[in-house]
Amino acid sequence: MRFKAMFLGRFLLGLIAIAALGGVVMGLWNAVIPGLLTGAQAIDYPHALGLLLLCRILFGGFRGYGGWRGGWHGHRFGRRGRCGPDWHAMTPEERERFRRGRHPDGSPDHRADARTGAPE
Repeated sequence: MRFKAMFLGRFLLGLIAIAALGGVVMGLWNAVIPGLLTGAQAIDYPHALGLLLLCRILFGGFRGYGGWRGGWHGHRFGRRGRCGPDWHAMTPEERERFRRGRHPDGSPDHRADARTGAPE
């Protein structure tokens, strides 16, 4: 019985949150977009909910997850900025090769292997 009450409470809270977010999206759109873009019109509540759903699909969830789970930023931010191989598991030769193949800003330099003749 307690589980049903808690489930119903969370469901109602979710509906209220979605309704409130739809109102916020509608208000922000109607306050900002028609003044910025010529030809843009004010939207009503159902269109605001549709826009909210579209943003949810494209950019990710309401639970703190980003969109495109498993993509580049899932590793970058989920692993505290570690994008490359595990540094401590590398031999000194692998570390030096890894350093040579990077730009000073830390991004991969795909031309480095072509210059040195090393296989990719």
